[in-house]
Amino acid sequence: MNMKEFSSAVGLSSYTLRYYEKIGLLKHVHRNSSGHRVYTHRDIDWVNFIKRLKETGMPLEEIQEYASLREIGSQTTADRQKLLEVHRDNLIEHIRQQNEHLKRLEEKINLYKSGKVR
Repeated sequence: MNMKEFSSAVGLSSYTLRYYEKIGLLKHVHRNSSGHRVYTHRDIDWVNFIKRLKETGMPLEEIQEYASLREIGSQTTADRQKLLEVHRDNLIEHIRQQNEHLKRLEEKINLYKSGKVR
């Protein structure tokens, strides 16, 4: 699929996709005889994984580190797992903090509802 189709499939702009290619997150993108990029379903899966990491708060630098380890191959499996485990633990802590903030917000709203705050 071409850039426009790929952009639509993954929900990212062509600018972002070119940037990801520039910083090494998207490697080995094939080009046709005219020099236009040609993407595969494997590229879709990879970009969706990148998006998921980004949406859960992983910095691009860490995603780049993961991508570099992935590029090296199976001997980096333990390193990639550790990177994801650390991210998971950070995400769990962030969710815990957000739940605490939500609880406090609900308490304040309930004070307003009960008429105890004017």
